[in-house]
Amino acid sequence: MLTVNLTLKQKIAAIPEGAGALFFIQIFATLGFAVLYSTLVLYATKKLNFSIKDATAIMGVFGAFNYGLHLFGGYLGGRFMSNRNLFVGGMILQVIGCASIAGGSVSLLYWGLAFFLTGSGLNVTCLNLMLTQRFKPEDNRRESAFLWNYAGMNLGFFIGFTAAGYYQLQQDYPSLFIFATVGNFLAIVIAGLNWKVLPDLNTPLLDATPRQFKLRFIAGLAVLIGLVPLVYLMLQHAELSGNLVIIVGIIIALILIYLTIKHQDVRERNNMWAYLILTVGSLVFWALYQMAPMGLQLFAVNNVNRQIWGIEIAPQWIQNINTFIIMIGGPLMALLFDNLRAKGWIIDIPKQFSASLILIGAGFLVLPIGIALADSDGLVAFKWIAISYLLQSLAELLISPIGYAMIGRLAPRQYQGVMMGTWMLVTGVASILASYFSGLIPEASEGLAASTNPTYTRIFSYLGWSSVAVGLVMVVLIPLLRKLIKDRAKAG
Repeated sequence: MLTVNLTLKQKIAAIPEGAGALFFIQIFATLGFAVLYSTLVLYATKKLNFSIKDATAIMGVFGAFNYGLHLFGGYLGGRFMSNRNLFVGGMILQVIGCASIAGGSVSLLYWGLAFFLTGSGLNVTCLNLMLTQRFKPEDNRRESAFLWNYAGMNLGFFIGFTAAGYYQLQQDYPSLFIFATVGNFLAIVIAGLNWKVLPDLNTPLLDATPRQFKLRFIAGLAVLIGLVPLVYLMLQHAELSGNLVIIVGIIIALILIYLTIKHQDVRERNNMWAYLILTVGSLVFWALYQMAPMGLQLFAVNNVNRQIWGIEIAPQWIQNINTFIIMIGGPLMALLFDNLRAKGWIIDIPKQFSASLILIGAGFLVLPIGIALADSDGLVAFKWIAISYLLQSLAELLISPIGYAMIGRLAPRQYQGVMMGTWMLVTGVASILASYFSGLIPEASEGLAASTNPTYTRIFSYLGWSSVAVGLVMVVLIPLLRKLIKDRAKAG
């Protein structure tokens, strides 16, 4: 027993300073996003009388701005404001946003989303950068740390989804958004209590003089505040904003290709090429994954029998299948991979990405099977959407936390923030693509499952087989990617 305790103490002592605090901060920082992510479409349609088309468009832009603004967060953090300062500033905006939405009007929804999206868009990258900076590029503990942190984020999602489903069934939206407000405020409190262990460790801002630091801080703060009215205006034109996000994504991709071609260090250039190839796979994955709060949620509400043992399952609770698997599976997968690698198994980034794309494709391909076996009213048995979420969750474990950890390994120091932001911008572009796919679904309501099932079958089959095809291409590219990805210690 003494040996076990000693080993545990040694493991705890080996955790880099600040990494543990970031785990708990992640839990509470996620609550507001979890509530809005899982409830926005239902709140807009059932409370504010939005059409399904308009609500889905808003949800697409919500995802696009939340993830798209990560690019700005990656650039501002460590250059104009320290990552911890930018994180707290963003959380303050999230608190204001959730409190505003609780007011219950269309105007307050738009202003609340503007505050919230600016905050969440700029501060999420900061958490990932603060964590990745606590490990050296060749430190293999980074992957485990991100898996643990990802489990913490999904614990926040689990709490948020559970509360959202409870208040959804009661139609008590004001209490739900106040709950999100309090949760986000607690993230600020925890960050403040751990302020001294969360400084930037390797950013350009550390080289600035005190005067430069002050001027950059003022500029960063101006951007933080100035983005709010801009986001508010763009939310009024969801379709135009979505197209803009895609255009920005294309421009950023071209810039990164140019930077990769011009980069002088051969090893780093090869790593950047690997990053670009993997980004394409990531785009396909997230385009399917972002269907959850849009097309998949509408499918669950209108086309799935959600009565289990006489209990009505709230739509948000279905998404907890994902969070539960991530919470339990994240740490278990970290242990499993460590053990398998110790036995000589090759489990690397290219192999994980390939498997992820095939798994999420399979997650969509099981849904047409469920539709084919639907009851006389066209309602699909609950087990089919549960199996779909199970496969999607396993796929997420293989790509999402690994993708974050990958940035610290593949990104040159001067591009680390931008490449982290770009990686998350991909999810924003994917959110717009998911809203386009969801827009192909005809207006539906409860009782009309049979009329929309054929359309769902076509969409789910197309998305599923497309992802499997891209996954197989990635399998073919595994040898090339392994040649491109080289650590500094192995470069020679």
